[in-house]
Amino acid sequence: MSSTYTVLHDPEGRIEGQLPFDRETYQCLVKAVLAWTGDPGLQTADYQQIALLLAGAAQAVAGDVRHAAAQLPEDHQARVLADLVLEEAERRLSAGLEGTVRCVQGRARLVRGLYERLDRLTEIQPPKRQGPDERR
Repeated sequence: MSSTYTVLHDPEGRIEGQLPFDRETYQCLVKAVLAWTGDPGLQTADYQQIALLLAGAAQAVAGDVRHAAAQLPEDHQARVLADLVLEEAERRLSAGLEGTVRCVQGRARLVRGLYERLDRLTEIQPPKRQGPDERR
């Protein structure tokens, strides 16, 4: 049996933006991982798998943060902060995955932080754009 896969080229993120994302599931995973006070005794491959799941969630939430921030003016304080958070997320996601508790918890904190930023951005109403009749 041969293994094949298809790579989708979606530079604008149109497909990703239409996929349903179960926030509650990932928030439960984040909460569980951050509740570990020591080594839960999982195998290295298990830690790597959890880290991969959290990295995927972080990338998806980062896309949502990017989209929400783009709705604000470029000089808006919340957009500037979102850009900094996104740069940090990109830096942290570019680091290799390790099969350790520390790595998994780092990814969980990243997901939690991105959700917090997303929630703050969605609370902000973007300024209404004035139409030609409203500029008088």
